[in-house]
Amino acid sequence: MAPLEVRCLDAFPNWLRSLGEDARALASLLEADASDASDGTKRRSAAVLNYLFKSLDLIPDGLEDLGFIDDAFVVRSAAAAIKLESEAALSDDPTGTLARLAEEAELVREFMGSEYGRLARYVTGLEQGSARGRSVSAILSDPALQREIALEVGQWADRYAAPSFARDERNLVKLRAFLLAKLPV
Repeated sequence: MAPLEVRCLDAFPNWLRSLGEDARALASLLEADASDASDGTKRRSAAVLNYLFKSLDLIPDGLEDLGFIDDAFVVRSAAAAIKLESEAALSDDPTGTLARLAEEAELVREFMGSEYGRLARYVTGLEQGSARGRSVSAILSDPALQREIALEVGQWADRYAAPSFARDERNLVKLRAFLLAKLPV
């Protein structure tokens, strides 16, 4: 097994286990006062949280072993984008979750190789989308809606059960195939 595959098979199950808490951290950034979180951080957080509630995402959430790994990739790619916009924005998160996620995005970049740009563009495009009838701009302009989403994220995280991600190279092949088939070119 190649070193990259070993690193992925070590990391991805952990990312699935932390997804609920990672989502909670993004929800707290969304709810933060404007003086505590930058507009870019709040915008990216709203887009990612909306993605968690999309009924049609890159990989169906119920798909054994692979369900929710796309969500973990999207969360990390968004954190990397926040870091690119402003390294200082990572300090918006006193828990350090955002900085950890941005660092972990490097493994997503390595795994995706030359196709990582497709994922990064997809994540940026989420800022124009909506889920459950809520656009990112509507979320950003309504503090009550931000609190509502944070509450929903907390409820989702309480119910979330991390799928397994067997230490099997075939999972990596299936994951890459799903992503490349679903990501816009």
